[in-house]
Amino acid sequence: MQISLTFKNITSSDALKSRIQEKFDRLDKMLDGPAEAHVVLSVEKIRHIVEVNFKGDKFQIHAKEEAENMYASIDAVADIIKLQIQKNKEKLKRHLAGNKESIKNNDIEFISPAAGADLSQS
Repeated sequence: MQISLTFKNITSSDALKSRIQEKFDRLDKMLDGPAEAHVVLSVEKIRHIVEVNFKGDKFQIHAKEEAENMYASIDAVADIIKLQIQKNKEKLKRHLAGNKESIKNNDIEFISPAAGADLSQS
């Protein structure tokens, strides 16, 4: 996974970078194809804001979270993205599988043209 970081009103630190790398490595294991994430870390007064634009193979996720601690914000955004990835995977799985059972369970009786002709003549 390719991750790009942007820091606004905050100095970049290796601890924050490693925390983001750790969280997104876990998310990368859930994905089938390549993905990229653009992460913006910013501080406004006492609010620590993390904003993520996440692009996967067949979906795009935008998440934003704020807390009083940058690490809490990172964890919350990672959880949001994890739930969205799971939701998209389930949606794709349902779409590809289709609802085949409903087709198999329908008991539709077809009347052959010969049998239909016999009924109309009687």
